[in-house]
Amino acid sequence: MGDRFSEGLAAAWPICLGYFPIGLSLGVLAQKGGLVPWQIGLMSVLVFAGGSQFIAVAMLGSGASFPAIVTTTFMVNLRHLLMSSALSVHCTGIRKRLLLLFAYGVTDESFGVNMARFTAGEWDIQRALVLNQAANLTWIVSTVCGGYLGQFIPAGALGIDYALTAMFVCLLVFQLRSRIFVFTALIAAFCSVCAYLWLPGNAYVIVASCVAASAGFVMKRLFGETGGTT
Repeated sequence: MGDRFSEGLAAAWPICLGYFPIGLSLGVLAQKGGLVPWQIGLMSVLVFAGGSQFIAVAMLGSGASFPAIVTTTFMVNLRHLLMSSALSVHCTGIRKRLLLLFAYGVTDESFGVNMARFTAGEWDIQRALVLNQAANLTWIVSTVCGGYLGQFIPAGALGIDYALTAMFVCLLVFQLRSRIFVFTALIAAFCSVCAYLWLPGNAYVIVASCVAASAGFVMKRLFGETGGTT
């Protein structure tokens, strides 16, 4: 068990190293959005999905309704359904409670590391669980620390008010791996602007997400997996 724990931690530390500054940023932004540290920590415990938490913080700051926030984050997190399905073939014969704990910790980064190691045949559920929970703990601690740190940073200082926009621009750029992704992003932008002009509240976020995701799916089926590289 000791070796498995050590190997799980050894595989987790690069992820933890990346999570910490991003978690700090989220904590600072959430504090500026009106959340206190325990609320930020609770959000990280219950959601544990960086992209969705950034979106939720932005929507809270703009006064979005609770159903709109939940629906939007649910749509963004639907990819976890596919990731968990792919991992499930390596988790046969495992107790349900252990499986639930493992599924709770699945993120893009932990999925990538665990899947590669499961496929190589050098991994098991215990090591994967250590990796997931180490990343989870790092995320929770860093976001709470960010919440406390944000109290000492004046609003608008250090360009912190632009950090959220920069974060999403960065996430978008990393996703533009082919022409299909570029067209999907353009459709999302177009639909978002049109829906914003015609629909009340924050419904434009949900409408644009659904239309763009559906359009991307159709293009992928029609033109293949990649649609050509950018």
